[in-house]
Amino acid sequence: MISLLEPGMIVRHPDRPDWGLGQVQSVIGGRVTVNFEHAGKVVIDSKHVFLLPDFEA
Repeated sequence: MISLLEPGMIVRHPDRPDWGLGQVQSVIGGRVTVNFEHAGKVVIDSKHVFLLPDFEA
């Protein structure tokens, strides 16, 4: 999934719906930095979490 994510994309964390929508800030190696509505900036290891793109946002 890492190759499909790029800065500016809107995503959701599958295990943390309370975080709301997030915007991808950067993708470096397997680390994705996302700024979520209700959780702020979070660095996610894409080897362990499969972020879900939200194409309707």
